[in-house]
Amino acid sequence: MEAPPRVGAEDGEAPEGHLARRFQQGFLAGARLAEFPWEDLEEFLKNSKDSSALLTILQKTVLHSLSLKYPPSVKYRRCFLSELIKKHESTAAEPLNQLYEALGDVLNTEETTHCYKSYLLPSGDAVTLCESTAIISRGTTGLVTWDAGLYLAEWALENPVIFRNRSVLELGSGMGLTGITICKACHPRAYIFSDHHQCVLQQLSENIHLNGFFVESEFFQQAPTSAETRKAKHTGPRGPGIVVAELDWHLVTKEQLAKLWAEVVIAADVVYDPELTRSLISVLQKLSSDNSGRQAPDVYIAITIRNPETYCCFQKELEKVGIRWQLVPSPQKNLFPYDRRATINILRLLL
Repeated sequence: MEAPPRVGAEDGEAPEGHLARRFQQGFLAGARLAEFPWEDLEEFLKNSKDSSALLTILQKTVLHSLSLKYPPSVKYRRCFLSELIKKHESTAAEPLNQLYEALGDVLNTEETTHCYKSYLLPSGDAVTLCESTAIISRGTTGLVTWDAGLYLAEWALENPVIFRNRSVLELGSGMGLTGITICKACHPRAYIFSDHHQCVLQQLSENIHLNGFFVESEFFQQAPTSAETRKAKHTGPRGPGIVVAELDWHLVTKEQLAKLWAEVVIAADVVYDPELTRSLISVLQKLSSDNSGRQAPDVYIAITIRNPETYCCFQKELEKVGIRWQLVPSPQKNLFPYDRRATINILRLLL
């Protein structure tokens, strides 16, 4: 399957281009409508003699090639266009037929249980994901992208040397945003996506293909063998060797983890439940106790601190088993739209 279209300077940029890019970034990624720069748009429209800014925003969002091919949910597009029309009408400008035509097309579109979200990279490339429109679907929260995954992806883009030419294991990959971003921009030698829920693994594999990568191996019900993992490590013309593996943190053995040959281990938004936290720490212990003589992997965990007690509990559990940790500096650039009010930390664990 071909990769999503690139988003770059070829789209052209009018004087109001900066404002339109902010709308584009948020719309394609399905950001909360309240987070869009509506006040800036209103101010711009008041000082403008025509509706060119609205047309530019429309072309870079609802009518953009990426949105037409991989559209956000019908409800989201409807609400976004309705808000644009309100802003336009508040300026007492002449009706803008393109806005009403776009809304009419959306109103005639049937809602589905899935939607697409596209995250723009600094290179002009994009990571496009097919996700569930429900936060909890099929008994799992893994069919949507969470803030800590976006935060970890931003951080990875600013620290590519950590991943370059190395084998990376991601625990709890979900829909694949962090991993696909790293595969596109940080040039790992191999990348092992892992999760446990079958529906998540299936959609994850589809998202990897959607972004132009080839999954060399898929392993369900068991971890890959050493020989199979090594085969997947070689970087091909389409990027790193990619494996999708089912990993049950409660059952995976030290020997199975050793066969993954991970040099870097990452995870995002996996510290929210005490039982799951204990299973995660058990996996980390098994990764650190490899008797093959290999150096323990570098480990980075991104955590959204919803409940300070849960966060402190995780740190105490780490201390109990002798795993030290360091707080990693936050990413400097805001590349992806997520709740900036959330407290998200990245811990480097010293196994």
